[in-house]
Amino acid sequence: MSDSKKKYFETRTDGIVEDVKYIMDSRSEAGQKEYGTTLQDNPDGFYRWLNELQTELLDAALYIQKIKKLNEKN
Repeated sequence: MSDSKKKYFETRTDGIVEDVKYIMDSRSEAGQKEYGTTLQDNPDGFYRWLNELQTELLDAALYIQKIKKLNEKN
């Protein structure tokens, strides 16, 4: 195989991606312990998940504002 083809087919590990995968796995384990089911098998309906998403996004907006306020002090 030529060097250019080897380079194309090489897989590299991305530390950021690995960090996020670890966090996701940890959250999955904690969620299964807390709720007794996986996210995939959870029977909650569409609007329940829409409300959960809305809550998470609102929390994210609060966290962004907090970080901005912290940065203003510096």
